[in-house]
Amino acid sequence: MPTLAVNGLDLTYDVVGDGDLVVLVMGTGANGHVWTLHQVPALVDAGYRVATFDARGISPTPRRADTAYPRMTINDLVDDVAQLIEHLGGPAHVVGTSLGARVVQELALSRPELVRRGVAMAAHGRLDEVNRRLTAGERQLFDTSVVLPAEYKAAIDAILNLSPATLRDAGKARDWLDILAFSAGPMDSGERGQLEVSAQLENRLGAYTAITNPLLVIGFADDRMIPTFLCREVAEAVPGARYVEVPDAGHFGYLERPKTVNQLILDFLAAQS
Repeated sequence: MPTLAVNGLDLTYDVVGDGDLVVLVMGTGANGHVWTLHQVPALVDAGYRVATFDARGISPTPRRADTAYPRMTINDLVDDVAQLIEHLGGPAHVVGTSLGARVVQELALSRPELVRRGVAMAAHGRLDEVNRRLTAGERQLFDTSVVLPAEYKAAIDAILNLSPATLRDAGKARDWLDILAFSAGPMDSGERGQLEVSAQLENRLGAYTAITNPLLVIGFADDRMIPTFLCREVAEAVPGARYVEVPDAGHFGYLERPKTVNQLILDFLAAQS
């Protein structure tokens, strides 16, 4: 995969397809490859050139499990995406989820000339108290070198990120638990750095009234990490923004209900107004 030197690090990225550029921005702790399961094929088949990348703290940072972690801010993450879009010949449609949604919103605010249309899944202009305490607890696990047993962590991750509709299906629940247990392990320093970004996020709903780019906000009805009321707040703050809620979907809604999510994205990107 190619790399782009940005702000003192090498950003690993990949581009497939031809047509208008779409840049996909992943959430906390996940690499860009996650998009290739469902969203990249759908966008390429629809005639788009699609860029995925490993955000600051993921690819450029060696994976380690000690108390050192890279320092970064939301502005760093936004500027990384801005430079990638410029490098690839933007402007671009920009799609993000969770922390990636916040990046999309801030990019549209600070560099509107780089954004054609934005899609913010699990969007938020602020964090509620439960989320702040959860993030604080996750940071403390890393800082105190506590490693949860894989099976237990997988169960907690499933409850936090998946819809009850998914977990009611015994086969789907087993498959997800196996995947989550396989990927469980000590939090690495890059994810810890991204969690610190989330801890620093301010209430930006007032600022978002100045966003002028077309924006689609997608909430996942069963999302425990970013409840839908936080998503609706963003849609209400941004002039002309559209809000859609996907039923039977948790924080991983783009993986649980990919056909629905993909169609929402494609319809919005193809709209002329």
